[in-house]
Amino acid sequence: MSAIETLSGGVSVNRTSPYPLRATRLRIHTHQEAVVYMRTDCHVCRSEGLTPQSRVLLRAGEREAIATLHQVESDLLASDQAGLSEIAWERLGVDEGDLVYASHPRPVESLSAVRRRIYGNRVDEPSLQAIITDVVKGSYSDVHLSSFITACAAFPLDLDETIALTKAMVDVGERLTWSQTPILDKHSVGGLPGNRTTPIVVAIVAAHGLTMPKTSSRAITSPAGTADTMETLAPVDLDLPAIRRVVEKEAGCIVWGGAVRLSPADDILIRIERALDIDSEGQLVASVLSKKIAAGSSHLVLDIPVGPTAKVRSADAARELASRLSDVAGAFGVQTRIIVSDGTEPVGEGIGPALEARECPRGAARKSGLLTRVTRSGVHSGRRAPRTRRCMRDGARSIVRAGYAE
Repeated sequence: MSAIETLSGGVSVNRTSPYPLRATRLRIHTHQEAVVYMRTDCHVCRSEGLTPQSRVLLRAGEREAIATLHQVESDLLASDQAGLSEIAWERLGVDEGDLVYASHPRPVESLSAVRRRIYGNRVDEPSLQAIITDVVKGSYSDVHLSSFITACAAFPLDLDETIALTKAMVDVGERLTWSQTPILDKHSVGGLPGNRTTPIVVAIVAAHGLTMPKTSSRAITSPAGTADTMETLAPVDLDLPAIRRVVEKEAGCIVWGGAVRLSPADDILIRIERALDIDSEGQLVASVLSKKIAAGSSHLVLDIPVGPTAKVRSADAARELASRLSDVAGAFGVQTRIIVSDGTEPVGEGIGPALEARECPRGAARKSGLLTRVTRSGVHSGRRAPRTRRCMRDGARSIVRAGYAE
């Protein structure tokens, strides 16, 4: 008779299953969703009642992963083999031919909160904590993630839910702390091609002795995100120790947030949002601010472009979003300034990572000046603040003019 044990995280597994499978690496890339491939006549599928799209708990030694089952009928696999996608192979840390045990995972209890949301019910903080924890653990398939994202778009999150979601996304990851203050940041809600002010703003701010550890995302609804553009110039997949070294040396950095565990749920959700072309207000606010809070930011400038093809389509919607961003940031002690900009056309002439990297966007000088003003209370020397503001403003303008001259 099989013995059932409960593992950390509350997942139950058959520890004495006599039917292991041999792991084989198929070198199939499925991004962040682990996938396991088995033959339709596999004895484990028959004994466990596993069917296509079943969620399967895989165990190899002391390592585990929850994967989605795909079944094959060809000679690609033997009946005693489990073919693993790249992410499943990585999570299990196996070698070719290692034994892998497969069983049903325990039901994901937080999905009941997702179902409640689908029917228009509010979700409390403990439920959102449970959802985001399970998302990061890999307990949610892409179908589950799509359901959560769609439900939160169909029935928008209120202020308390948005704060709770932001907190949950921060809590499941790591946080950076800094001895110096202020810690500056900027973000554009985006949705426009060619909107690449970040590399210039970070360079100007850091060159004048202020700290700006900038984490950026890859594209969601536009041809290139800041991380995509910066990657054409320098590596952006730095880990936390590397971020600290760069910031200590240069006072600033631009890195891809997905390479570090700062709000790790964000990049998981962004991948699905991009496929669905959905970026609802509550999730947008939680996405933006969770990374800023996790990075230790104390002062933040936010840009909301408004235009017929931007994420924000009207002045009224921009005011509502600005109010929500300000309220949620204030709940975490982050000082903000929000500007509403013209989003009726592309910001620069280049569209796509390489061409956008060549641009010197027109809004750089203005945003650098705003970022300086928002830090006025955080700059210690009374004489340094005006000098820094003036230098940053003049420096930004000269860089912009030099870029246009080229």
